[in-house]
Amino acid sequence: MQIKGAIEFEITECTADRVVAEMPIRAEVLNPYGVVNGGAILWLADVTASILIMGKTVPREGMKGFPLAINLNANFLGNQHKGTFRSVATIVKRGKTLSVVRTTVTGAEGKLIAEVTTSHLLSK
Repeated sequence: MQIKGAIEFEITECTADRVVAEMPIRAEVLNPYGVVNGGAILWLADVTASILIMGKTVPREGMKGFPLAINLNANFLGNQHKGTFRSVATIVKRGKTLSVVRTTVTGAEGKLIAEVTTSHLLSK
């Protein structure tokens, strides 16, 4: 059995203190119940947080300083089967080697979908 999926997203805002991304809900990210797979929601939050930590740095394979997620706490509070998810990442603590980010994922009419806190260690 072969199953394929795809996640599409767009960064709509990127400042030193906040990154906003949007992910359209497509059939490729739905679970068998017809709502978005939790892994896709978590992926969106993690990528949004990583972009916030990286700032203007463009990621490349093998780069030094990539913000590796070393801890992740996620609370899934809702879901939906169509529309768009919006992910907003803000800094809790920015350090030289360790940073903490809080990311919220919302859906239709601002409904809270997930609250995610991640700790990132800059790779060497």
